[in-house]
Amino acid sequence: MNYILLGAAGFLLMHLLDFASMKGVLVIKPVLWLLGTGMLVVAAVMTAVTGPELPLPLWLAPMGWVLLFVSVYMMVYSLYVALPFGKTYVEPGSSGQLVTGGLYRLVRHPWLLFFALSMGGLTLASRSILALEAGIIWTVLSAGLVYLQDRWIFPRMFPGYTAYQKVTPMLVPTKNSLSAFLKGLKRNKLSEVQTK
Repeated sequence: MNYILLGAAGFLLMHLLDFASMKGVLVIKPVLWLLGTGMLVVAAVMTAVTGPELPLPLWLAPMGWVLLFVSVYMMVYSLYVALPFGKTYVEPGSSGQLVTGGLYRLVRHPWLLFFALSMGGLTLASRSILALEAGIIWTVLSAGLVYLQDRWIFPRMFPGYTAYQKVTPMLVPTKNSLSAFLKGLKRNKLSEVQTK
């Protein structure tokens, strides 16, 4: 249970980035990002190797590893490549850039979708009961934090966010958002950032 609390604290620290961005505080953004990410990574690894195992067949483990690696790659891409890294995680203040292209056409918070999938993959790969519990708790906690972020913080941080909310679902892709995402891929539009 201590590792679940450690991961939850890591998520809370990372979500404090938004307040640090709004206040323009120096140095605090990279500290929050590094501490929060580090706590979450340590907690996730420890939940996978600690405690009793689920009675799952061994043949599910390779599927779990594939799901884990693909979803972690997509989560990292959506957080650290698709978003302007320096302005989002290092420099003081908000980037002011609303990202609506690429994965952000699919849902407004694609990292959470891929995080939930990665925890499912970790659970299958490790067969750890603690990883399953952590995945559920962290996903629900993050969904709550993302809801607050989506309703009260991002509309203040990014011009045009309210219009973006009307056309792109928050967490679960729809037929329209999937179609918009696929059209963007067909046009080979690599830009993630909204251009004016």
